[in-house]
Amino acid sequence: MKAIVRHAYGSPDVLRLEDVETPVVEDDGVLVRVRAASLNALDWHFMRGAPLLARMGEGLRRPKTRGLGVDVSGEVAAVGKDVIELRPGDAVFGRAFGAFAEFARGKARTFVPKPVNSSFEQAAAIPVAGCTAMQGLRDRGQLKPGQRVLINGAGGGVGTFAVQIAKALGGHVTAVTSTQHLDLVRAIGADQVIDYTREDFTRRGQRFDLILDIGANRSLAACRRVLAPQGALVVIGAAGSGRSIVPIAMRILGAMLWSRLGRRRMSMFMANITREDLFALKELIEAGKVTPVIDRTYPLSETAAAMRYLEAGHARGKVVITV
Repeated sequence: MKAIVRHAYGSPDVLRLEDVETPVVEDDGVLVRVRAASLNALDWHFMRGAPLLARMGEGLRRPKTRGLGVDVSGEVAAVGKDVIELRPGDAVFGRAFGAFAEFARGKARTFVPKPVNSSFEQAAAIPVAGCTAMQGLRDRGQLKPGQRVLINGAGGGVGTFAVQIAKALGGHVTAVTSTQHLDLVRAIGADQVIDYTREDFTRRGQRFDLILDIGANRSLAACRRVLAPQGALVVIGAAGSGRSIVPIAMRILGAMLWSRLGRRRMSMFMANITREDLFALKELIEAGKVTPVIDRTYPLSETAAAMRYLEAGHARGKVVITV
């Protein structure tokens, strides 16, 4: 089969389209014929091996595994002997290993049927970004109907899901994004929008019950100023693109300290892709409450170009690879 592989860490130039062996299905796994896969920030962290923390499970000098990509949608090609909930031919989406390929394997517990009203491209956009937004708002943020939530970084992959999920949970949503994304976040349901290139949301005097900080581009102290007395700050994507883990560690320690010293809750997390949350997202999409936002699609052979576009940091919603 054809697959995108890398033999070293580095820029998108290290990505190659090569012939590789089709993955073998595990007893509790599925093999998916890929129709679409989407890019996430974690993909380019693993591609570049930066920050160095990203190499801990991948290999310090060179990657142990050649493939990339986790978000995928397609048809089940084969299932392991212990799998009863899925069968060949089912249209599914979920988390895979090496999604930038003609076939990808994964655990059956991280795949669910594709929403009936979504294309394969839209379905591939859901897993990481959708689960991150869902868990950040519902679980870490404990968002309740009527609460005021600010989403910093609302125009990107996680942000566009977060705006819609926050509305579905009954929140009053203020979306912070760049000028070119203002119309988009309004269209997907934001009650109020702030152009961060013209205004600093931490200096408006407004208070919020929850801040979902996707870009981590404001200090914890600044965000704390605009939290309600018992508000919560949930930080996503703090790793950035640098090589050092020091900024990450300092932000984690700061959040822990302030959470202990005051009534405001501060936390940082990475999403866990679960079957339950994939089903929850599927239901929201089929109910018309959430629609995956796709900026651009690229063929598999142009995955390197897609990665360059993602790295530029201006994507509106998700960037998707079609196979």
